[in-house]
Amino acid sequence: MSEIDDLVAKIVQQIGDNGGTSTGTTPTNTTNEKDLTRNDYPLYSKHPELVQSPSGKHLDQITLDNVMSNKIKSNDLRITPNTLRLQGEVANDAGRDAIQRNFKRAAELTSIPDERLLEMYNALRPYRSSKAELLAISDELKTKYNAPVNAGWFAEAADYYESRKKLKGDN
Repeated sequence: MSEIDDLVAKIVQQIGDNGGTSTGTTPTNTTNEKDLTRNDYPLYSKHPELVQSPSGKHLDQITLDNVMSNKIKSNDLRITPNTLRLQGEVANDAGRDAIQRNFKRAAELTSIPDERLLEMYNALRPYRSSKAELLAISDELKTKYNAPVNAGWFAEAADYYESRKKLKGDN
């Protein structure tokens, strides 16, 4: 049973440390009353009250007993946009603004279904998409998923691929 305990502990740690994508469920937002600093890292141990699953479960509810009794679903082991943004605050205070931007981008991506997200990233492979297709994804990210940071990234990729002859038909 200690292997299972170790696995659950590792998953709980990763909820606070790493990221994941959601399958389009509505995340539970937690308001943060103060700005977080580097001293608040890691969130899962310093501020467990700020870390919740997409369904609103708190970290103390994610236990082996609850997993075994099916009270914890796989979606409960995913990170929320709010937690990603909070992690970004910590990174920013530590002088890691590039990591904060990555957390912002990741927070936007949690609203996109996994299958669609993989399709979008596949479209970024060289010679896979036309400029119009990349710009259509950019528009979709902006309008359908409210993901302006990622929308800008796809628009920038469209221009870059055009200048480097990496669009569909250029090879």
